[in-house]
Amino acid sequence: MMLLATDLDGTFLGGKSVDKLKLYRLIRQNENIQLAFVTGRGLESVLPLLNDPIIPSPEYIICDVGATVLDGKTLEPMEPIQSLIEDKWPGIFTIRQAFNDIEGLQFQEVPQQRRCSFYYDDNVDIEKVKQIAESHGCKVLLSAGKYLDILPKGTNKGSTLLQLVDQLGFSEGKVLVAGDTLNDLSLYETGYQGVVVGESEDALYEATKDNPLVYHAKAPGAGGIIEAIRYYPMFKKHYKEVITKKKEKQSGETQLLMVYHRLPFDKEVVGGEVRRIPPRSPNGIIPSLLGFFEKGRSGVWVGEDVVDRKNTRPVQNEYIDEDKYPNLIASIIPLSKKDIDLFYRVFSKEAFWPTIFSFIDRAKFNHDHWAHYVNINRLFAQRVAEQADHGALVWIHEYNLWMVPGFLRQLRPDVKIGFFHHTAFPPADIFNIIPWRREIIGSLLQCDFISFHIPRYVENFVDVLRSHAPVKVIKRINAAKQFLTYSCALGIDQMTKEIEVGNRLIRLGAQPVGINNDNIKRIYELKKTKQRIATWQKRTGDKQIILSIERLDYVKGPLEKIQAFGELLQEHPELHGKIELINICTPPSQGMRIYDKVQQELDRAVGEINGKYSNLEWTPIRYFFRAVPFEEVIAYYAIADIAWITPLRDGLNLVAKEYVGVRGLKDTPDGVLVLSEFAGASVELPYAVLTNPYDLKNMKESLLQAIHMDVSDRVLRMRRLYEIVSHYDIERWGKEFIQELEHASSNA
Repeated sequence: MMLLATDLDGTFLGGKSVDKLKLYRLIRQNENIQLAFVTGRGLESVLPLLNDPIIPSPEYIICDVGATVLDGKTLEPMEPIQSLIEDKWPGIFTIRQAFNDIEGLQFQEVPQQRRCSFYYDDNVDIEKVKQIAESHGCKVLLSAGKYLDILPKGTNKGSTLLQLVDQLGFSEGKVLVAGDTLNDLSLYETGYQGVVVGESEDALYEATKDNPLVYHAKAPGAGGIIEAIRYYPMFKKHYKEVITKKKEKQSGETQLLMVYHRLPFDKEVVGGEVRRIPPRSPNGIIPSLLGFFEKGRSGVWVGEDVVDRKNTRPVQNEYIDEDKYPNLIASIIPLSKKDIDLFYRVFSKEAFWPTIFSFIDRAKFNHDHWAHYVNINRLFAQRVAEQADHGALVWIHEYNLWMVPGFLRQLRPDVKIGFFHHTAFPPADIFNIIPWRREIIGSLLQCDFISFHIPRYVENFVDVLRSHAPVKVIKRINAAKQFLTYSCALGIDQMTKEIEVGNRLIRLGAQPVGINNDNIKRIYELKKTKQRIATWQKRTGDKQIILSIERLDYVKGPLEKIQAFGELLQEHPELHGKIELINICTPPSQGMRIYDKVQQELDRAVGEINGKYSNLEWTPIRYFFRAVPFEEVIAYYAIADIAWITPLRDGLNLVAKEYVGVRGLKDTPDGVLVLSEFAGASVELPYAVLTNPYDLKNMKESLLQAIHMDVSDRVLRMRRLYEIVSHYDIERWGKEFIQELEHASSNA
């Protein structure tokens, strides 16, 4: 049995995240290690730690610089120790009155018992303060050059710990003390083995350098405590006991923080109880990001969640899946539903979304909403700053967190910041319509690496920068290795790779998100999927199935597509009964009323076409306005002869890639992908039939080309497309981003 008596700030709560999790796990898993918090904090500031699911609960608490001692489980005073301290204390009102007229002394408003705390400056007569304290049976404790505590005489962290250990019956050789400031010096005067953790105050090093019982660790915080447990023979066995029980996972890689408005899990209510479930995201982005932590990499996922304003309890960090990701925690930013709706569903979707996709006539700019947006971005940045190790990698996702880099760089200049845009990025004359363009660009320029889906968006971003500041291009690369150049609307021949703006070197990248091929293959090969495919193929007969899957959004061009299909049926009656459009339209997030009109017009257009051409044996458009489970989506891909993907604008479009990912699994890959030139994926997929969604004539011609395409041509195109989609998958996307960020950090 051993007792770890440790200071909190800078010691037990300090150091690298991976070391903290490792130490906390060590204590939780070993019943032979008892824990005592020994801190200058008041009890009120210790209580939140007791509810933290990651931090092990202490058996004992010594707080108020030794003036309070409690049972860590019941929070009852440890008697008779507490009464003996109380007898020596004249009372806070007496002490405050005694020091009321001392120049340079300012009362510190902190929760405290049996001590009185002040700030002091150079004008304070310390000797006079000591004399007054002595006259009241008290002593003076100075720390950090600005804090002054009045305590009962003979009371400090070390003296209270001595009494506690004696009462518990621990022998000297079974106690390890740990601290990091001169405020902890009394702990090392107890005669117990001790550790001064790395990066402690110089004054503490100096005061303990000749003490043979004190080990000076190299690692800061919790890492230093682990070092000491391994160093001292009497404690080392406790470390070994845990390691043999459960194989330790630790990758040794730099801590990685994911900053995403989404958390890496979904929630469902079962029997009135909210439970966490794996993310339903079909495209695999979140599972892929989680994959970085499977080998034990230290990390924090910072995301928002809805919290009832009536719930005043602080939201604690928590493990996402301790067995699968042992050193990854979720740090949740609690927001009310109203805050999230205004931040994401109203402002971001009304101001930034239409601008990003060049629908400027739909953009609405509200300065009050912008202030709210900035405030939430500040909350994200503050949380990242609190959670990040020194030199950590920070990966920020999406336009609704544009202002995070600027705030974060001020708070933590040591971290390496990467940003990925999951949307398009507009040209300068469009982006600069945003009233707050200077603030946004100023924030993004604090990144070390900024990445987009395709080279065209990179060049748009550089053009925007040029309208704000002198830009020196350090490096350019050819785009042709992975992307189309002159043969499509979004093609470009060269891409800027590194720029210098002011005194900052920034790396840029084009990394289109890939699909989770393994997950698609797993679902496709399920028995129930095969049965579903066979049933649906029997129902559709020999008709050619044209598939459209998209979220309800004006940028997806849903009305233009239906109009083109209606004209095709009117102009080509020979296709009646031979083709069928399955149109799956996923509703927007609840509360987004900006899409209501689009939905009404779409419903009317589909109804008119079906009313005009349907008969008992044939319905030209099968329209589904609902979210379809990904398992069913896979079956739709499998039965579709043609995927008709025609957004007016799209940052990438994963549906196109998913269709290829399924059709390529067939024994004889076939199927035709008809894809908008204005979807980012168009420059990756040269064997698709490209179409201009702004030109109804071209829309009809490209669809006719797909309908009448020779089988051998279909097979050849699909094989080539599948090679591309298989190579540039979701795993490669994530790994390339991290590699680029690490490389950028070495040049920044």
